[in-house]
Amino acid sequence: MNRILSTAGTEFRIALRNRWVAIALVLMAVFSVVLALAGSAPTGGLGVDRLSVTVASLTSLSVYLIPLLALLMSFDAIAGEAERGTLPLLLAYPIAREEVLIGKLMAHLAILALAVLLGHGLAAGMAIWGDETALAGLPALWRLSWSSVLLGATFLGAGYALSALSRRPSGAAGLAVGLWLGLVVLYDLALLAAIVADNGGWFTTKAFPVALLVNPADAFRLFNLTASGATAAASGVGSAADAIPLWQSLSSILLWPLAALGLAAAAFRKVTP
Repeated sequence: MNRILSTAGTEFRIALRNRWVAIALVLMAVFSVVLALAGSAPTGGLGVDRLSVTVASLTSLSVYLIPLLALLMSFDAIAGEAERGTLPLLLAYPIAREEVLIGKLMAHLAILALAVLLGHGLAAGMAIWGDETALAGLPALWRLSWSSVLLGATFLGAGYALSALSRRPSGAAGLAVGLWLGLVVLYDLALLAAIVADNGGWFTTKAFPVALLVNPADAFRLFNLTASGATAAASGVGSAADAIPLWQSLSSILLWPLAALGLAAAAFRKVTP
C-alpha cells in the first residue's frame, strides 16, 4: 500500500504541475454552472423538481466531458514514461506493474472526483437557491456524482491500455481521441441509423438494448436518467431509459471499470523497458 500511495502522490504532483487539476476543475465548474442556469427552464412542464432536471443536463455533460478528461490524463501514463526514459527506472523499483497502475489510477481518479464534486456542488447550490423544493433531487445528484467517477475510471483504464500498446505519446493521443469519438459520439449515431434502417424489426426490439448496455457511456446515461426520474427531459438514445431495467445499466457501469483496468494490466505486462 505504501508503494501505491507513493506512486499516487507522485502522479498527483505531476498533474498539478501540468495544470490538469486546474483544467479539470475549471471545465467542470464552468459547464455545470451554465447547465444549471439553462437546463432547468422546463421544470414546470415536466412536473419534477429543478435539481432533477438539472441532473439530466449534467448527465449529458458528464457523458462527453468525463471520458475526454480521463483519456487526456491517461494517454501518456505509460507511453510518456517510455519516451522520457523513466520507464526502465520505474520498473527497476521493487513495485509490481499492477501497483503502478493502481497508483496512477488513484491520483487521476482523485482529480476527476474533485472536479465532479465542485461542478455538481455549484449546480446543486444554484438549483436549491432558486427553488427550495430542489432538495428532492439531491439523491439523483449523488448517484450522478459517484457514477461519473466510475465512468472516469473506465476511460482511465482504457487510456492506460492504449498508452501501453502504443509506446509513444503521439500514437496514444491519436488512439485516445479515436476511442472517445467512437464510443461517445459515433456509436450513438450508428445505433440511430441502424434503428431507422431496421424500421421496428429485430435490431430495434432485441439488439438495441444490449448495444446500449455494452457501451459504458450509454449505460451511464441510461442509469442516471432512469434513477433521476427526469427521462422526459432527455431525447434521442436517452429516451430508451424507461425500457431498460435499472439493474442492468448499474451492472454495466460497475463492471466496466474492472474490465478496463484488467485490459490495462494485461497490456502493461507486455511492455518491455
